[in-house]
Amino acid sequence: MTKAELLRIFTERFSGTEGTIYASPGRINLIGEHTDYNGGFVFPGAVQQGIMAVIRPNNTSIVRAYSCDLNDYAEWVVDDPQGPEATCFRFVYGVARELMERGVAVKGFDTVFAGDVPLGAGMSSSAALESCFAFGLNDAFGGAVSKWDMVLAGQATEHKYIGCNCGIMDQFASVFGQAGKLMRLDCRSREFEYFPFEPKGYRLVLVNSCVKHELAGSPYNDRRRSCENVAAAIQQLHPDRKIETLRDCTWEDLEEAKATCSAEDIQRATFVLGEKDRVLAVCDALVKGDYEEVGRQMYLTHQGLSKDYEVSCEELDFLNDIAKECGVTGSRIMGGGFGGCTINLVKDELYKAFTKRAVEAFEERFHITPKIIDVVIGDGSRKLN
Repeated sequence: MTKAELLRIFTERFSGTEGTIYASPGRINLIGEHTDYNGGFVFPGAVQQGIMAVIRPNNTSIVRAYSCDLNDYAEWVVDDPQGPEATCFRFVYGVARELMERGVAVKGFDTVFAGDVPLGAGMSSSAALESCFAFGLNDAFGGAVSKWDMVLAGQATEHKYIGCNCGIMDQFASVFGQAGKLMRLDCRSREFEYFPFEPKGYRLVLVNSCVKHELAGSPYNDRRRSCENVAAAIQQLHPDRKIETLRDCTWEDLEEAKATCSAEDIQRATFVLGEKDRVLAVCDALVKGDYEEVGRQMYLTHQGLSKDYEVSCEELDFLNDIAKECGVTGSRIMGGGFGGCTINLVKDELYKAFTKRAVEAFEERFHITPKIIDVVIGDGSRKLN
């Protein structure tokens, strides 16, 4: 949807002067999976797809909101302790309340919003929505919160109003993103650094398997517990050191822990320590403009996620194998696993052959048509007019 179309819908639904348009992007993560809860690094970037919202204070205590994508409408009093029921509006409601707690004098407002972040692709459409309203409401009501406050308001919205105990990577990437740059975020200290990402001669491409496996039990919590078990065992072996997460551990520590930890726990920790090293290797490679090394590390991450962390599935491994067969520079699972996307670093001259082969071979094998999503690294939260 264009800015003009969104403004037209706004003026048709809410008479009067035009509102202001704000935008926030979805995100990709080049490398660094399952490292956030281990105190490690992630390496996200904002994308050009995102959420746009028109916002206009209405001099009342009522919020009037319309979702173009869902063709749904809701009203609520801005300080209503319950808020709307529909999830898409609870994001808006939660962000407004979180900004109010941070000193922004949010009153009633009219809004329409729409997005083009592909759903189910692991590109964080919810974080884009939260970040868009955090940035927009702060601006519309003369707030003075920092970008980090916007990130934390989005995260708190997920925790308190949606029921998702997420980290901060998604909202961070949406708010802080810059065109042509990826960001290395230290999930423990919140320190971050921009790295150039302008791969001339290459493209970033997502292949969405359109598959999501619902597994019995809680595989996410099981893997997190394995990591915590190993960190605790190493702490017992070295009481003079402070071992909070696997971030604080070395390969020598892991070798020692084999005597007291289960083989499965050691296997999970092996991936995490390897991924810590791979993120740093990718940072060095990007500084040098060495995209072949970036791709090599991506394949190693996929192998670790598939064999050591065991969060892949037949469909994602198949797409990774197709990428290798086609000579793709780098390919790996993106996200938590068990379905979703692979992220691929593809030379321009291989793009058409790879995407054609991936779609046709996947359809033949699984009778599902995967979706190709081209990725361009874009800017974070901003005002558009």
